[in-house]
Amino acid sequence: MKQKKHDAQLLKLAMEIGEGYAVKRGFAKFDTGVSEKYKVECIYRLLVQDKLVQALAKDKEDGPNMKHKLILWISRQLPENHPLLS
Repeated sequence: MKQKKHDAQLLKLAMEIGEGYAVKRGFAKFDTGVSEKYKVECIYRLLVQDKLVQALAKDKEDGPNMKHKLILWISRQLPENHPLLS
């Protein structure tokens, strides 16, 4: 899994949109003290449950792989000419 130029910004955007999606689905917003690791896992699992992201193999479910899945998910939601995709 090679890091790309805008992965950090894409992950941040995925987290923002994922959290908004979770709220629309009826979940409460994350408290300010919640770790990023926990947020990534919660958003990833919600997207898998709603079949918006294909689940990782059980032995591959870790933080970096979940983050990568969120980056792939948000990359597919953006228009082709979006600056973060260059």
